[in-house]
Amino acid sequence: MGRLALTLACGDYDRTRALEDGSIRPDGIDLTYLRLPVEETFFRMLRHREFDVAEMSLSTYVATLDAETPPFVALPVFTSRMFRHGGIYLNADAGIEKPSDLCGKRVGNPEFQLTAGVWIRGILAEHHGVPLDSVTYVSGGQESPGRIEKGRVETPFRMETAPPDRTLADMLANGEIDALYTPRVPSPFQRRDSRVKRLFPDVVGAERAYFAETGIFPIMHVVVIRRDVYERHRWVAQSLYKAFVAARDDAYGRIYDSSALRFMTPWLIQEIEQARDLLGADYWSYGVRANQHVLATFLRYHHEQGLSRRLREPEAIFAPESLESFVI
Repeated sequence: MGRLALTLACGDYDRTRALEDGSIRPDGIDLTYLRLPVEETFFRMLRHREFDVAEMSLSTYVATLDAETPPFVALPVFTSRMFRHGGIYLNADAGIEKPSDLCGKRVGNPEFQLTAGVWIRGILAEHHGVPLDSVTYVSGGQESPGRIEKGRVETPFRMETAPPDRTLADMLANGEIDALYTPRVPSPFQRRDSRVKRLFPDVVGAERAYFAETGIFPIMHVVVIRRDVYERHRWVAQSLYKAFVAARDDAYGRIYDSSALRFMTPWLIQEIEQARDLLGADYWSYGVRANQHVLATFLRYHHEQGLSRRLREPEAIFAPESLESFVI
């Protein structure tokens, strides 16, 4: 019996590089790694189930669990994590000087169900006095008009759709919306347009303070296995999980090398040391145990925002084979 051939659609990450170049191979699996932009991967996997294994938005995955037969099974592998205080942009003339000033405003969201948006809305509601129902949400394409939700979204909040010929980035700069919650830096801000600014000018300071208060380093993406593949070959969950952990550990070692910087960040080594000091040595942790509070908080936010019908426990959303390991 030969090795099982599987396709994996995933982004371009240091923590998955060893899987892409084949230096780490999952037990019993020949992996074809398709390096794709995250939005394309999510869309193709959700709409057409094109891949055997894929990176997926945590929010999208949790929403799929409401289906009578959920189409995917997730591994507690977090290919993307990111603090999101820096993803809140304002029109400079909107009269917003502090987070609570967002109440009563019109706020753009490229898609309401985006994981970054779930975290931003939850953090603002829980820590900054911006109740979920205190703003009007406007959805649409950030840089190209006409973007639609990848999946059906019904929420109890005031929702509008951007005009079909307008982008949220332009609407923000022109004052047609007061703020924008987004994972991507909007083009007016990239151009240093004075009409657009961030809610938190000291993003790093705000995010460090948030971690010190909560212990949360937000999770953005998980890895999912198509359910039909998982049901035929239950062993692939443990095999893939072990390989992703090994690739992540390989990246830990490679990035902390001061002989020559791997990325074009002048103080990379010092920033890694600062991250370890604040977040701990395993600052990009996988698994449920180390991320119980992070996952429970996200699942609560997701449910409160009307994106999942019931509140789930972290262990219940992952393949059980990936939560246990053999110990000698």
